[in-house]
Amino acid sequence: MTSTDTQRSGAGPSGTETREDLRTAALAAGERFAAREGAVGHEELTREILAWAAETYGADLIVASNMQDAVLVELGAAARPGVDVLFLETGYHFAETLGTRDAVAQVYGVRIVQAEPELTVAEQDATYGKDLFATDPGACCGMRKVEPLRKTLANYDAWVTGVRRVEAPTRATTPLVTWDERHGLVKINPIAHWSDEQMQDHIREHAVLVNPLVDAGYPSIGCAPCTAKPAPGADPRSGRWAGFTKTECGLHG
Repeated sequence: MTSTDTQRSGAGPSGTETREDLRTAALAAGERFAAREGAVGHEELTREILAWAAETYGADLIVASNMQDAVLVELGAAARPGVDVLFLETGYHFAETLGTRDAVAQVYGVRIVQAEPELTVAEQDATYGKDLFATDPGACCGMRKVEPLRKTLANYDAWVTGVRRVEAPTRATTPLVTWDERHGLVKINPIAHWSDEQMQDHIREHAVLVNPLVDAGYPSIGCAPCTAKPAPGADPRSGRWAGFTKTECGLHG
């Protein structure tokens, strides 16, 4: 069964666990899985992490996806069928991204949880000036991504992200499991250790859904106004916020 929602009833921590209990357990799990790196294959380790997450957090687990590809969703749904999948509906997405979102819901049988900003694009334009992304992309991301993410994550005990160490220098030390101090829940990065080649091999071997914009030359996809094709040979993320020093939208610190 699939559905699209903006809210989920209840809020973590679940049961009698406190935030400190969750934090302690997360850091212990992080050490345990870090010790497994190199001892088992990259995909085997990822599946171990997600199986642990599904068993430990159950309905209090959410998988985040920007719908560039469905690798994380496919793996998460295998560990927990029908898992909640977080999608930030900024109002600025490419049509291809929205189409990928809808296809992902149907193909993998997951529940899309849409995190939406307080203001529509028109309301934001009226309040802060037209095309805020062109003058202050940090403020735009804050209202349309960071704050909706914060509100949605408040309903869960743990979230799964697709952050990988090879994506950017700022992500080079990403742990497999950690405590997210900023949002107050467990943060699980089960493919942090995957290379680009390993990602492509998995996509090919498992026929994973991929946003058609990737084949059109967009290796890093965000909101349409702030995403351009990088120059040949350039950093894949150089097409994000071109012309600004901004390199991250603020979701991961």
